[in-house]
Amino acid sequence: MASAAGRLAASVESWPIAGAFTISRGAKREAIVVVAEVSDGRHTGRGECVPYPRYGETPEATLAAITALGAAPPTDRSALQTAMSPCAARNALDCALWDLEAKVSGTPAWQLVGMSAPAPLLTCYTISLASPAEMAVKAAGVPHLPLLKLKLGAREDAAGDAERMRAVRRARPDARLVADANEGWTAADLVRLLDVAAETGIETIEQPLPAGDDALLAKIAHPVAVCADEAAHTSSSLAALADRYDAVNIKLDKTGGLTHALEMAASARALGLRIMVGCMVATSLSMAPALLVAAQADWVDLDGPLLLARDRVPGLVIDSGWIAPASSELWG
Repeated sequence: MASAAGRLAASVESWPIAGAFTISRGAKREAIVVVAEVSDGRHTGRGECVPYPRYGETPEATLAAITALGAAPPTDRSALQTAMSPCAARNALDCALWDLEAKVSGTPAWQLVGMSAPAPLLTCYTISLASPAEMAVKAAGVPHLPLLKLKLGAREDAAGDAERMRAVRRARPDARLVADANEGWTAADLVRLLDVAAETGIETIEQPLPAGDDALLAKIAHPVAVCADEAAHTSSSLAALADRYDAVNIKLDKTGGLTHALEMAASARALGLRIMVGCMVATSLSMAPALLVAAQADWVDLDGPLLLARDRVPGLVIDSGWIAPASSELWG
């Protein structure tokens, strides 16, 4: 499915997932992405986004939001920030504009951002939600990957997360571990499960309680860092969360692109929050701009291409969890 209008084109693509990707809200077997292209007639910039049902987004609505801009979309990023609210559609367009500027100017995107030359970054590798035994087997099956992210928060068995954490730790005593409950824990389980997280050496737990129902986090001790994900979208949301969370997961699909993601990272640091840079399951085209934010992160979770049955060509080079800087042929 595609639509084009002069300087702007957008399309919906489906990329098969290797097996299934399962979190507390369900499982999926394909990654549906929307790709935006902005051209000046000689050069074309690309950006990719993932519409997220958790926020009421669909591929069809995202495609329509992009193509509704017509033959004269915003040609600079600052205009785009006011023309569209933060959403997946704005992310695709914002990243396409960064890519276009890099190509037109002959200047790598990292230089446009004003950062030092990029270096390889270690990404998490996600272990999908399953039984403790299955998650342990999956963790043991990737001994070359040193940083694992456990999906937890099974709504019918959140209490079983204690054994999930312990089973994975037994299977991989050498690994660094982080975990994501995807809003799946309850107030009754919170303290006990955070204690188990500390016991098993987990470095951070993402979004243990539902966004909007997380006030308890300000009243209890945090034996491990608690990271806001669904509760944190843009810079303006951070101040109200600083007494509840120790870190924030910045995703370009939530912030509406690289431009605001960089601003959000600066705001998070100013508030004393640690940073994770995360992603949806998508191709290397989604991950490449996020690498520029990830350069200053405490945890990098940009394993989307590793979860696919196949990736875009050229894609990112990922070796034993280390992501090499993106080539200009891919993005930026």
